[in-house]
Amino acid sequence: MKYLIIGLGNVGPEYELTRHNIGFRAVNYLSQKHRCNFQLNRLAWVAYCRYRGRSVHLIKPTTYMNHSGKAARYWLEKLKLPVAHSLAVVDDVALPFGKLRMKARGSSGGHNGLQSLEEHLNTQAYPRLRVGIGRDFTPDQQKNYVLAPFQAHELTDLPMCLHQACEMILAFCTLGVSKTMERYN
Repeated sequence: MKYLIIGLGNVGPEYELTRHNIGFRAVNYLSQKHRCNFQLNRLAWVAYCRYRGRSVHLIKPTTYMNHSGKAARYWLEKLKLPVAHSLAVVDDVALPFGKLRMKARGSSGGHNGLQSLEEHLNTQAYPRLRVGIGRDFTPDQQKNYVLAPFQAHELTDLPMCLHQACEMILAFCTLGVSKTMERYN
């Protein structure tokens, strides 16, 4: 069985430590834990590892957040995977910092990365792991908030959040989306 884990984020050092890049950070954490290295390939940084007999492919699209769907579609087609064997890992301002929720489907909720996935995959029925980054901003400041780095107190709790995200990603690959939701949501 093969799986594609799509960490959503923006490339470049100016975005590396921002809240919006929590998807990149989650797949980085997983790659470090399983000692697999990312290599630049078509439309994404790509890494591969094995876990309990599963082939787990990790990507960090180089297309920037708003065009993540282009890379996701390319790698799903290249790996000959159904959308159900992919998992998008994404930041979510609707969840408190550190709260994680897996969903089998849903709308983009105004998130440009998820909207791009919907457009390029022609469906809202793709699994996603939403990682809460909090909502400590005024309505007109959302863009600045998501593109800002985590605060010092959040950085203390971030490793535990990334560990939990990694556990949920691996559970998705072994148990499937429904059982992972039952266990962790």
